Amino acid sequence: MSTPFPVIDGIEINNWDRTMLEQLRDGGVSGVHATVAVWEDARRTLDRLIRWQQLFRANADLVRPATGAADIRAAHEEGRTAVLLGFQNTAPLEDDPGLVEVFHRLGVRIVQLTYNVQNMAGGSCYDPEDGGLTAYGRVLLEEMNRVGILVDCSHVGDRTTREAIDASAGPIAITHANPRWFCDSPRNKPDSVIEALTQRGGVIGVTLYPHFIGGPQTELASFCAMVVKLAEQVGLQHVAVGSDLACGWSDEDLVRLRHGKLKLDPPAARWPEWQPWFRSAADFPRLQEGLAAAGLSDAETAAVLGGNWLQLYSDVLDPS
Repeated sequence: MSTPFPVIDGIEINNWDRTMLEQLRDGGVSGVHATVAVWEDARRTLDRLIRWQQLFRANADLVRPATGAADIRAAHEEGRTAVLLGFQNTAPLEDDPGLVEVFHRLGVRIVQLTYNVQNMAGGSCYDPEDGGLTAYGRVLLEEMNRVGILVDCSHVGDRTTREAIDASAGPIAITHANPRWFCDSPRNKPDSVIEALTQRGGVIGVTLYPHFIGGPQTELASFCAMVVKLAEQVGLQHVAVGSDLACGWSDEDLVRLRHGKLKLDPPAARWPEWQPWFRSAADFPRLQEGLAAAGLSDAETAAVLGGNWLQLYSDVLDPS
């Protein structure tokens, strides 16, 4: 399905294959931020980047690599999907800020500071106490600002997120989270964080992951009403979509994703059931219809579904 405007998914963490790339096309998605690494060190992250180069070559009719907004606009005109590569943790950077520029040269454009537990950069949303952005985290943030990598604070603790917003030279993102008033989860964000983010020009990508919308029984109309209320709260130009789709993985993969090697005997886990109105990227047209039904104009829907990410990518990723 093609749309008159670019549709952008702020994050997906699939175990990618051609079927999922076809779903992007079927959903009219012009750009997607794809997670390359979470717990991997630098060497294993290189393996993931090699895999993406293979995917780009084998599926050039569907996707193209992207490093900024211009690539997404071009992909939209071509009827393909531009893929921005990112990390959901600073683990691939190990203890070396010099790797920020190295990975930038290899195409990485978005990096989340922490994932679920405190690391060398700062605290996470699930830590009982968030100690804030560390001295090392500030160095990483400075390097990301310098080379043009978008800082992501989706899984990051509230204090660390606030300090990252204040320390960053430019706007940052929360690529996949919802307001905590909509669903009370540590992974969602309180008003104080969202408002600090947006006052500095940042964007929050509302997520469709079932655990953070109240479960698969949550209706499309309720989700879209939340989007409209959030837009009224902080300004529509600061609201986008980051589905956090996680397709093609086993339950064992979920255990590894949640815990890495941090627990010798991690508890079992199962992927949640997704809501019937959004199960893959092919369902983006349903979201477009829902936002229109919730009262957004065509221009406002286009901004939330793509335009606001495009503007942020232009501001942060594209050279001046």
